[in-house]
Amino acid sequence: MSIPAFGLGTFRLQGQVVIDSVSTGLALGYRAIDTAQIYENEAEVGEAIAASGIAREELFITSKIWVANFSGDRLIDSLEESLRKLQTDYLDLTLIHWPSPDDQVPVAEFMGALLEAKRLGLTRQIGVSNFTVDLMKQAIAAIGAEHIATNQIELHPYLQNRKVVAFAQSQGIGITSYMTLAYGEVLKDPLVQQIAERLQATPAQVTLAWAMQSGYAVIPSSTRRTNLESNLKARELTLSEADMDLIATLDRGHRLTSPKGIAPNWD
Repeated sequence: MSIPAFGLGTFRLQGQVVIDSVSTGLALGYRAIDTAQIYENEAEVGEAIAASGIAREELFITSKIWVANFSGDRLIDSLEESLRKLQTDYLDLTLIHWPSPDDQVPVAEFMGALLEAKRLGLTRQIGVSNFTVDLMKQAIAAIGAEHIATNQIELHPYLQNRKVVAFAQSQGIGITSYMTLAYGEVLKDPLVQQIAERLQATPAQVTLAWAMQSGYAVIPSSTRRTNLESNLKARELTLSEADMDLIATLDRGHRLTSPKGIAPNWD
């Protein structure tokens, strides 16, 4: 995988809350940080990173281009603004956050602009987020699968998104799972709790380990030090094939994120 398997998400965290979360995460050993233009927290994330004193080359910073900045003449300008806020010369990964509503900006246009940003050295890798199979095919036709590092999608035991995963993997495109804990719903699942108890782990650790063992990168967020520390331990947990098969049975197509006017026609 060309991107770290484990990172720190910052969705819904703003102001001092996100500064504290990122600062704590970095102190605990997190080195991959995920943000986005629409989160309106890039400046605070940048502040926390700068204050940490950690060398830039040790970090993996991801941000996402918002739909208002997709046109060829705006995308690179908006990315440069993100870099200023994050206090860095480059991103490790830049994603298209959502497909363009009603195809107002063609996929070929914004993917072409994103590839140009990579050529200019503004970002090391590029990718997409919330893309269906059809949208991935359009992106591949525009710039080639070899340039698309990942598709970041909602993926958890209740929404395993197998069609999108299978196509992405067939093209050599990685999968990043967001909302891996399904806003905490999965943590209350009796089956996940049973596996966790048997392995002397937490339900969150089991769920994150399941995703990583499936080959996905994960970016869980938390505002609590104990949870940030506990989540990291998922990297040391190994689930048996039987446990993986049990979690596979939890899939029920339960989607939690589908913003009106932006979400595509899901697979």
